[in-house]
Order: sequence, then C-alpha cells, then structure tokens
Amino acid sequence: MASRNDAIERARRLRLMAFDIDGVMSDGSLFYSDAGIELKGFNTRDGLGIKLLQEAGIVTAIITGRRSPCVANRAADLGITHLFQGVGDKATMLAGLLAELGIDASQAGYMGDDIVDLKVMAICGFSAAPGDGHELAQRQAALVTQKSGGRGAVREVCEFILDAQGLLEDALAPWLPTPPSAN
Repeated sequence: MASRNDAIERARRLRLMAFDIDGVMSDGSLFYSDAGIELKGFNTRDGLGIKLLQEAGIVTAIITGRRSPCVANRAADLGITHLFQGVGDKATMLAGLLAELGIDASQAGYMGDDIVDLKVMAICGFSAAPGDGHELAQRQAALVTQKSGGRGAVREVCEFILDAQGLLEDALAPWLPTPPSAN
C-alpha cells in the first residue's frame, strides 16, 4: 500500500474510476432463489458516491468476472454505461476502454478485492481495496478503505478521490443545510 500522500497524488489525476462488483460494490455474498436467480445486495451510499464522481466529470465503469442481470440493473440505475461482465482478463478490458476514451492509464483507477484484480490494479495510476479485501489486493492498492466491500467502501473511495481533486466540498454542498440568515 502506498503512503496517504502518494494515494492523494494518484487520485488527483483520475479521469476514470472502475469498480469490481463482488466484494467491492457488494459484500461478496451470492444469494440464489429457488428458481436459480442470483441476487446481490448493493449499498445506496456507495451508489451516491458513484453519482457524485459522475457529476464531477469522472467517468465510471464496472469490470467484473461474473455475469448477473442484477448487476446490469444496478449499472443502469447508476447511469454507468461502461459495463463489462464475464471478463476473464480485466487488465486487457480496461486497456481497451482507456484507448476508446483516450485516457492514459495513469489517469485511471480500479477498485478490486481479490487476486483476480491484481493485474488490472497494477496498470492503473490509482487503485483501491476494501478493508476486508484479500491481503494481496490490499498490498497492491494505493488506498485501503476502513469500510468493507458492500458496506461503504466504494463511497469512501469516491469521497477520497473528490477530496484529492478539491471537489468534495462542492459535491456535498447541495445537500448541506444553509445557516439561517441573520436579521
């Protein structure tokens, strides 16, 4: 894991932030109905963090190894148009997306939680892992969150990025109460 100052420097350059699903945007649990339908739980605060990134002009993406209709639904709900499911080689997928968007790898970030994420994390200028992620993912990450996957880790990363770019105060301002005017 990099120093906090190094993580801030890396986050300042970000133009794209990509996320894994299982263990990052969800807690990694898989639920199956009797009909065989896969279900996942997503954190609404994490979702708002992603929306704040988008409103600040940072492109968001999902790159995940599994396929699930509920992930497509969540991506649509969040306005994430760069959705890649069933990906075996996440690093190659991200490299292709960066080429398509004209973004350098030093301006890209990825949040992953396990060994399948190490290569994609390594090619990015910024990487993050949840506090309950695999030890090797945490070692690879520029930032390890205090929160666990599916339990606020994504929001923590989003606010870290916005803060590093000097955008957090403006991003939160619309929801902060205004002090009563003095008469």
